[in-house]
Amino acid sequence: MTRSKTFQAYLPSCHRTYSCIHCRAHLANHDELISKSFQGSQGRAYLFNSVVNVGCGPAEERVLLTGLHAVADIYCENCKTTLGWKYEHAFETSQKYKEGKFIIELAHMIKDNGWD
Repeated sequence: MTRSKTFQAYLPSCHRTYSCIHCRAHLANHDELISKSFQGSQGRAYLFNSVVNVGCGPAEERVLLTGLHAVADIYCENCKTTLGWKYEHAFETSQKYKEGKFIIELAHMIKDNGWD
């Protein structure tokens, strides 16, 4: 017996979405995109206001390009691939806008639904 994949959340098919490149689970709605100008550990990354079908690991302090942050790795709930991280706390005042936001690396997502 084969077990079918079920995702926690499906984003509306009428919206442009981003999905996990490995298993096609929906990750974010294009309307939740804040910035395309971020750098992940494996290249370019996007900053999102909110995501779906994503689990969160424990927070740890890391020195990133923009200073010290408390971040938690995020992973696809379906295939368990690490996708990026969530900003839990920014220690510099100028970086506070990132708190509670999510980085997903381009290497781990694809565009779905109506990008023609």
